[in-house]
Amino acid sequence: MAAVAHREAVDETPDADRRANVDRPKPAAPAPSKLSLHDRLLGVRDSILASPGFQRFAGTFAPTRPIARKRAGALFDLCAGFVYSQILLACVRLKLFDQLAGGPVNPDELSSRLALPVDSTVLLLDAAVSLKLVQRRSAGRYGLGPLGAALIGNPGVVAMIEHHAMLYSDLMDPIAWLRGEAGAGQLAGYWPYAGTGHPTDLSHEAIAPYTALMAASQPMIAQQVLSAYSFRGHRCLLDIGGGDGSFIAAVAAQAPKLRCVLFDLPAVADKASERFRNAQLSSRAVAIGGSFLSNRLPDGADIVSLVRVLHDHDDASVMKLLRAVHLALPRNGTLLIAEPISGVSGAEPMGDAYFAFYLLAMGSGRPRTFGRLREILTEAGFADISLRPAAIPMLASVITARSA
Repeated sequence: MAAVAHREAVDETPDADRRANVDRPKPAAPAPSKLSLHDRLLGVRDSILASPGFQRFAGTFAPTRPIARKRAGALFDLCAGFVYSQILLACVRLKLFDQLAGGPVNPDELSSRLALPVDSTVLLLDAAVSLKLVQRRSAGRYGLGPLGAALIGNPGVVAMIEHHAMLYSDLMDPIAWLRGEAGAGQLAGYWPYAGTGHPTDLSHEAIAPYTALMAASQPMIAQQVLSAYSFRGHRCLLDIGGGDGSFIAAVAAQAPKLRCVLFDLPAVADKASERFRNAQLSSRAVAIGGSFLSNRLPDGADIVSLVRVLHDHDDASVMKLLRAVHLALPRNGTLLIAEPISGVSGAEPMGDAYFAFYLLAMGSGRPRTFGRLREILTEAGFADISLRPAAIPMLASVITARSA
């Protein structure tokens, strides 16, 4: 219909005006900007590195051979990354690391425990050895490798490895996602609040899977936050989008005099109330149900936390939420944001690659740089915005701001 209307409008244009439009010279395309010296030097570097002759030379010349090998290995790892992830997934689903936690085991015994042929068991073990998940031990046995041992103490990471099967399925055709042609995938259904106009109507069954995943991974995020910021000087915490209360439980253990309020969707808040009762926190922690995009936030807190919340939402929703937070806080109240952000030194692949494509498949939100978040926070009325050092920024960066 729009195309028909446009044609009719053009047909009604007077002939003189049409001729004028035809005769009018088109605006010249903007001249390409002059390349900087840095750009020109990088161009020279690119042409050298792309040369097959230089690649052969660098691979055989002793001073450049280690660099060539390292770059070739990094490029191969990018190509083989999916295979590595599937090896890891097989180890997790077979509970291989649990089997090795008690000490080294020989392949024949592992074969019986894992219900795999012996040849397949050895194949998996040797692949896991190459990834430092498993380690060869004496008498032909296998034990935990450094990365496999680390997974034993990180149930949140194990839960995310299982969860990634959905992500890999959704991203089978990444170009379709980039062109906006993919439609809703499994992740959109897994995070139902991202695709509904009435999130408060979500049932306990709908929120159960993602709430459990967030609860499993929340302790390692809480550890990052508590290493960067102390809540002891505050009177009352409002944790928005706080899930089942795992974060509040961790903060409450650090700050025994702090009162806590959790605000999340009604079905999620019910889960948090149950957790507070079981943890004997009900005397100083309460969970309130609602939507932070449509309901007024609870008053009375002098610090508000947004843990892994903003990057799930688009700019308009983020601005609406931050203005609501500003309204709920007293003057000089504190806002704490914890989430992976884009452009953090040493964590660029996590923010700029992993979360960028994860949120693309999820259908909502995007990672933002600290500079972009600072602009949004300033526009929402916050001041004294700072990025605090975190132990492992690839898990979460911590930003604090003051309500001006």
